[in-house]
Amino acid sequence: MARKNKPAKTAPAKPRTPAPAAKPWEHAKSGEGSASDPLAARFVESLSYDRRLYKHDIAGSIVHARMLNVVGLIKPKELKEIERGLSEIGKEIEAAGADYGAAWPGWKVELEDVHMCIEAALIEKIGDAGRKLHTGRSRNDQVAADLMFWIRDSIWGLGKKFSPLFRALFTLAERDGGIVMPAYTHLQRAQPIVVGGELIAWAQAFSRSLDRFDALYELLEFPLGSGAIAGSSLGIDRKETAWFAERANLLDDFDKPDLTRSSIDGTASRDMACDFLYALAMTAMTLSRWAEQWIIYASTEFSFITLDNRYTTGSSMMPQKRNPDMLELIRGRCGNVYGHLVALLTILKGLPIGYNRDLQEDKRHVFAAYDIVSDSIEMAARIVATTKFNEAKIAQGLDRGFLDATSLAEYLVTKGVPFRTAHQVVGALVRSCESRGYHKLGQLTLDDFNAACAAASQPKVCANDVYDWLGPENVVKRYRTYGNAGVSGFAEQLKAWKERLK
Repeated sequence: MARKNKPAKTAPAKPRTPAPAAKPWEHAKSGEGSASDPLAARFVESLSYDRRLYKHDIAGSIVHARMLNVVGLIKPKELKEIERGLSEIGKEIEAAGADYGAAWPGWKVELEDVHMCIEAALIEKIGDAGRKLHTGRSRNDQVAADLMFWIRDSIWGLGKKFSPLFRALFTLAERDGGIVMPAYTHLQRAQPIVVGGELIAWAQAFSRSLDRFDALYELLEFPLGSGAIAGSSLGIDRKETAWFAERANLLDDFDKPDLTRSSIDGTASRDMACDFLYALAMTAMTLSRWAEQWIIYASTEFSFITLDNRYTTGSSMMPQKRNPDMLELIRGRCGNVYGHLVALLTILKGLPIGYNRDLQEDKRHVFAAYDIVSDSIEMAARIVATTKFNEAKIAQGLDRGFLDATSLAEYLVTKGVPFRTAHQVVGALVRSCESRGYHKLGQLTLDDFNAACAAASQPKVCANDVYDWLGPENVVKRYRTYGNAGVSGFAEQLKAWKERLK
């Protein structure tokens, strides 16, 4: 019996995935444009790292809207709607949790960046009033302004991070600052100093970092209102925008004309980002040098300092180890900061004048370098605040290395011996000590000193007072020059720093 052919089963139709909508700023293109290719959409986005600009973008949009209202391009009612909508968006982002409100549903990668996401959410919230916000403005001048606002706030933030580091240095200096220790040049023993003298030196080095950041305020220029490249034919008043920005605490003292003077340069320049990165790199360099010094001091061979256990780590194999990993990471991450500076300089070097999409990459490097340096300053403050100098260990070998040799030469100068001759005499005395197995110049007799002077055609000038110039403890009390690293210089500088910190 022949089988009847059964009708073939028809597979159920698959639901069609809706085609992505074209981006709202790509109306001159047919189709969906880059939104239709997931890789292209992901390739052009900066939302994954520029979300941290959301506060500055909202604030910049509000002052831009206030200017638009003043010049008659939007109505007072529309300004109120824009301000209300942007305020609500800011609160929603803050309520969305960590990582700059990562859970906020308004972050849509197909919209590319923080600016378009916030604008799209505003339009969805308030309608046509939101569509008027971008009047006379481009993402080009918008992002340049947002980055300037962010750099300004970050400078303030770094200043606050430095304060605990300075306090920790001076607290340590007050406690351990009088300990006499060797100073080093070429990593060889040079002259005796007090611990406080070296701590003041680090404070001075870090203070220059603050000075560099402060100097950026004089260089920041306000680009908002420059448009895409050529400005606008509308009645935009850039000074009015700057006035509103100053009163919103986004800018400082715009009585001086710090508007960008060229709409082309204002949207194309990233000098402020390079200057900020350079200041960060110099700070990282100083932190790295300090970390290296203390890594050496914490070694068993030196044992000048003891680090708190919270800021050391152990070994997976050697149970006795207390490794200074936090200091080593501060030292190591300096190279990352250098890399971010060089990367941005390299991005900029081949760009023609005017905005190019390469400039989107600036924020990757600025934000990453800032995070590294900010964390490193905070870690340095905690390490300093919990470190102790080991006076007994330092004192054990303090008489080694002829730290008082320069002091002896200067003693001879006070007796009328030319310095170059005094240098020669002391060098001969050091050799004499070494040949006899002595490790201190103070072990020599007056006859030894005067014999060395006579050998250099100098009279017998040494008397018993020569011993007052010898020994590290005596030497650190004799320094007289301003800024010296001995007892008087340390006391003077510590007092000055306390006044400065007030």
